[in-house]
Amino acid sequence: MTDTAPETAADRRIRATVTRRFVRDPFVIGVGLLVAAIAWTLAGGDLDFFPFLLMLLGGFGIAFSFVNATMEMRPARVGVIVHVVVAAALAATVLVMIEFDGAELLADLPEPARAIALVLQIAAGPATGWILLGLLSRVTDLFRRRDTEKRPAPVAPVWQREYTADGSGVDFPAVPLRMRTLTMAIVVIVVVVGLAGTALLIALDGAGMLFGPRIAVIVVGAGLALPVYLVLLAVTRRRTLVCAVAFGDDELRIRAGASTHRILFRDLQTLVWRTRSDYARIEVQGTTAEGAAVDLSLIAGLAKAPAGRTSELPAVPRRVFRRLELAGMTVQRTRRDEVVTFRRGV
Repeated sequence: MTDTAPETAADRRIRATVTRRFVRDPFVIGVGLLVAAIAWTLAGGDLDFFPFLLMLLGGFGIAFSFVNATMEMRPARVGVIVHVVVAAALAATVLVMIEFDGAELLADLPEPARAIALVLQIAAGPATGWILLGLLSRVTDLFRRRDTEKRPAPVAPVWQREYTADGSGVDFPAVPLRMRTLTMAIVVIVVVVGLAGTALLIALDGAGMLFGPRIAVIVVGAGLALPVYLVLLAVTRRRTLVCAVAFGDDELRIRAGASTHRILFRDLQTLVWRTRSDYARIEVQGTTAEGAAVDLSLIAGLAKAPAGRTSELPAVPRRVFRRLELAGMTVQRTRRDEVVTFRRGV
């Protein structure tokens, strides 16, 4: 039995928290960084590393917020339409600025307006790249669904009864990686792409003369973002391990590659379980029956799934909810129960 309880007031609070952390907070931070960059530019500061970094990170923060917001829109087709329209508008704007020389278009503007336009043009590089990456993900998912109609759809991992022990378990491939590390890697990509694009423009002086320095930064930055992201994904997937998780009557058993851990429910501090998306994962903190500390994060969504399988996890069995609650854990869920978090009560 894998059904979970319906949404409650606690679920709505968790949903609001997720929305704040992945939509509102990145947007506010991105806007704040751009305001700081604009203030620096208006004050007559040179376009050196610090304000340039503010522009790149500010544009990325706003784009990160936008893509997450479209993913949360319901019905889903509304999010797709908004995503496509904004991506097309950004691409068209870049093409117009290239075709008609953005510097000449802005030449008649007052100095403050030109300074603001400069900040927005540079910030548009990582923003456009991230929004187009999100759109590419949607298109890839569309083709995957069409292929599914032509052949048997891949199946999600399911719980199997463990005949050599109590309870049930599931096998799945996963990448041992913390979400904090993944987030930092994405931020580093933005910074590296910006710096690499600048270095490339310096080396290829003709590109700056052809497109104008500001538009060239946007074009080169967006062109570098996708290859760097694909390299990151390939490197990450090389670390994939064969993993297994089992819930017994009073213990959690985990195998990650050659390492195994057995944690009694009473010694479990935190358990995060996400079933779907690229961030489908299990995070565990606790103490093994032998007294060793355990702090694991296994991301199934980034791992390459075996043929006929999906990169996700099955829902936590209903019986586990009751047993963990009896062991002193509290449960929090997001909408659609994609993320379930158990924490030791204080």
